[in-house]
Amino acid sequence: MDNLLEIRWHGRGGQGAKTASLLLADAAFNTGKYIQGFPEYGPERMGAPITAYNRISSKPITIHSNIYEPDYVVVVDDTLLESVDVTSGLKETGAIVINTTKSADYLRKVLKGYKGEIYTIDARKISEEALGRYFPNTPMLAAIVKVSKIMTDEELLNDMKGSFKHKFAKKPEVIEGNMKALELALKEVKKI
Repeated sequence: MDNLLEIRWHGRGGQGAKTASLLLADAAFNTGKYIQGFPEYGPERMGAPITAYNRISSKPITIHSNIYEPDYVVVVDDTLLESVDVTSGLKETGAIVINTTKSADYLRKVLKGYKGEIYTIDARKISEEALGRYFPNTPMLAAIVKVSKIMTDEELLNDMKGSFKHKFAKKPEVIEGNMKALELALKEVKKI
């Protein structure tokens, strides 16, 4: 399918990978794209590995299956690197974005020779600085937008401001922190 971008998210239950994939779908839709955002359901429970997906295109999407050969992979929890084959099917023309502080040598070793681009971000540091607690999904959302160029930084920030106002209508005090987390993440994601 022309212009189709496929993203697979790996996280643990309760870290917000599913929510981030849905927020990305909404933001891409609001820039005029066709989208899909969906989790892969199984025995989800707090802390269990989960998978979520996005498809984003400038043309209608006719595929309705899981994603087996993603352009991008987002790893919300680096402890999954040793237990889940996060690079399975990942195109070498794409990239993997990992929430980690681990060394480049360690990452190359654990990614079993993946030859595509590898990006890292310390989502824990960013979320604790911006929100006072560990919520990795907001920084990871910004990181994948920056790496994939699905939309501009400004489009993401403008869309998320509106989305957060709606999502946190009863807790407006968290909007500013989430916006700060996005802004920091856009600056701090780096290629190794």
